[in-house]
Amino acid sequence: MSLDVTRAEPHPHEARQRLEHARSSRLAQLHALKETGQSPDDYLLSEQKTAMERALKEIEEAFTRIENGTYGTCLGCAKPIPAERLEILPYTRFCVACQRRAT
Repeated sequence: MSLDVTRAEPHPHEARQRLEHARSSRLAQLHALKETGQSPDDYLLSEQKTAMERALKEIEEAFTRIENGTYGTCLGCAKPIPAERLEILPYTRFCVACQRRAT
């Protein structure tokens, strides 16, 4: 049994739903961080806020990829990103192998 077997690429409507959910979750988390009342120079709070803002940017870029027809294609190797990966991380730009090389 091969681990490379993937399901058909997700329908754009399903991808949009996952991205909308990811965006609303990140916005809620960002709002909660702002409501904590901690000092603005708190390092951990600042790092979390930066991570949420980065995820929101990646989500918006994924919406653009849906519109231009490149959603689900790895930006590193141009191969399809497995549907299972897109279900877990709908805004990912890379397959696992290319993500490992990028980090």
